Amino acid sequence: MTRPSTVPVPLADPDGPVRIGTDAPGLPDGLLDQLAACGATVDTDPLERAEWSRDWWPLALRWAASGQVPARAGAVVRPSSTEQVSAVLAACNRAGVPVTPAAGRSGVCGGSVPVAGGVVLDACGLDGIREVDDTSLILRVGAGTFGHELEAELRSRYGVTLGHWPQSVELSTVGGWLACRSAGQYSTRYGKIEDMVLGLEAVLADGTVIHTGGRAPRSAAGPDLNQLLIGSEGTLAVITEASLRVHPLPPSESRSAWSFDDFGQGLEACRLILRRGVTPAVLRLYDAAESQRSFEVAGRAVLIVLDEGDPRLVDAVMDVVKEVCRTGGATPEEPALVERWLGHRNDVSALGALVSRGFVVDTVEMAGRWAALNGLYRRVTDRLKAIDGTIAATAHQSHAYTDGACLYFTFAARPAEDADPAWGDDYYRQAWSVVMEEVVSAGAAVSHHHGIGLLRAGALRASLGDAYPVLASVKEALDPRGILNPGKLGLVSAFAPEPIWP
Repeated sequence: MTRPSTVPVPLADPDGPVRIGTDAPGLPDGLLDQLAACGATVDTDPLERAEWSRDWWPLALRWAASGQVPARAGAVVRPSSTEQVSAVLAACNRAGVPVTPAAGRSGVCGGSVPVAGGVVLDACGLDGIREVDDTSLILRVGAGTFGHELEAELRSRYGVTLGHWPQSVELSTVGGWLACRSAGQYSTRYGKIEDMVLGLEAVLADGTVIHTGGRAPRSAAGPDLNQLLIGSEGTLAVITEASLRVHPLPPSESRSAWSFDDFGQGLEACRLILRRGVTPAVLRLYDAAESQRSFEVAGRAVLIVLDEGDPRLVDAVMDVVKEVCRTGGATPEEPALVERWLGHRNDVSALGALVSRGFVVDTVEMAGRWAALNGLYRRVTDRLKAIDGTIAATAHQSHAYTDGACLYFTFAARPAEDADPAWGDDYYRQAWSVVMEEVVSAGAAVSHHHGIGLLRAGALRASLGDAYPVLASVKEALDPRGILNPGKLGLVSAFAPEPIWP
């Protein structure tokens, strides 16, 4: 299935200079014919090659506005079956041509950028529900299926839900979720995508098709190979299908909203709610600046809560939330604040609008233990505010667990009218370095659900430490020629002998 680009900033010049990667090196003679013979569609249109060589990485959006592309593939290849993916990968592996898997390209870390040129593998044609086992509550679905289409069919035809609602649900696919360990906005109830996986179908670099898990709900049959592939961002294999756990449609829902004197007080309330053993689907806390921006509540940290499910269980959850919040000194707010959030939760238009107006802006999500979060929040926002040009440094807590939570930092800056054109890139690097330094120093996770791509490569190496060579060894074993998504996760190969960015 061919889809128009969803990237919000149009390319000022599709033929413009390449910024960090390779400018479409010539593909070997005869390869395009071989790929077409596999049954896949082969597209060499210059505009298509440029569009499919980028994603929502905010820095690359700035480049697009100034007539630059991050990289440029030699061809976009569109298979419609696992067999075609297998044949395409086998042909590219024999020819030594890099392959970058892509689909919705809603990622914000440069994970879909073909830094070594070669082929972009458009996985959108691997779409559709294969089977729903209502007795066992198991779904089999193609990796190219877009989230909102999947959820609509599950609800209308089968009366079930995956419960996975990333903000990018209309722009992202099942395969993309799996590649980056996606989190939906209801993750405190339903878990992240890795918690939903029963089994996978995937294709290795040489075209070998493998199946991991999927035979039983729990297994002690050796290591969980599902989890080896989930989060590998197309560097170890191309995921073509998944078996996922689904849930009956929830019969009831309840909402509440609260505000606290400060962000730290709200974090403590969230911790205690989870400690009591309840898991409301939505438990989102905003610092004072974001509370003002999102809810027009001044000088307070706003917590919005939503739960869904069996009415007796939902009532019990909301009773615990009320008790903890009141004991913690919270002020009740109108539940209409939750409706306000629901009305805008999937709106992703702001990023493109801000970049087009010259702002340097991004969000950085991470995860850490409860004991570290408030201190980390203060250090990161203080250091971001200290960078010359910063006009906003804010945060909210978006996904919570018994042991910790995800903090979502947002920074924004705007250069002076007479600033050097390189100022924006320099500011962006400095802001990201500040956040990653603090996160790694705190022993926290450098990403909660956006993944690594190009943007966090250096931070991943520092975060994994002495375990990083194990990841490199797995890459070498499964993809000895290094053709799969070169340059991502900081993995080196003949196509990316050193980290590409930063």
